[in-house]
Amino acid sequence: MTFLASVRAMDDTVRQHKYLLTEDQIPTTWYNIIPDLPAPPPPPLHPGTMQPVGPEDLAPLFPMALIEQEVTQERFVEIPGGVLDVYRQWRPTPLFRAHRLEQALGTPARIYYKYEGVSPAGSHKPNTAVPQAYYNAAEGIRKLTTETGAGQWGTALAFACALYGMECEVWQVGASYDSKPYRRGRWASRSQRLSRWQRPTRTSATRWAQCSTTSCCTRP
Repeated sequence: MTFLASVRAMDDTVRQHKYLLTEDQIPTTWYNIIPDLPAPPPPPLHPGTMQPVGPEDLAPLFPMALIEQEVTQERFVEIPGGVLDVYRQWRPTPLFRAHRLEQALGTPARIYYKYEGVSPAGSHKPNTAVPQAYYNAAEGIRKLTTETGAGQWGTALAFACALYGMECEVWQVGASYDSKPYRRGRWASRSQRLSRWQRPTRTSATRWAQCSTTSCCTRP
């Protein structure tokens, strides 16, 4: 049976399509999967020494609170109140059941999906951009610099930095920068800076990578 035929064959049953929670039901902790893995994943390697990265290697780039989360073996990590309060602007996001997709596939399985487009940035990426900006602001960081491809991550971080009074400089891949001018308005509306990024040549790639690792954030 084709999809259109299956739609015509539907009865008049009224089903529940979306499931909503209240703000009080937002989780107050992040789940860390590492303790539940059969074995821990291999540690990330330093690109210069090819040795396992330690806290001292991450300190120029990340606030200590994020480094501690990176190495913690705790199953749950508490979400700060300042982050939860921001999350409540759009979370909990709605959960939908895809009844028509189930019917088209002829499957007895129940298919659900979460819609994250209700966030101010229009994607799921503020879920991590907001805490990253929060922890940097808590340690006195005044500016974050990042790259973005299509623009979702850059939009999310610009939004998050604006919440905590931080500057945000975003470098967008040249092809996306040229083809998506409407993205620039989102940065401008948050008084953040967007620049066009051209892929470096082979001779300058190493130098660019070294420079980028030291310009992630600016301390007061």
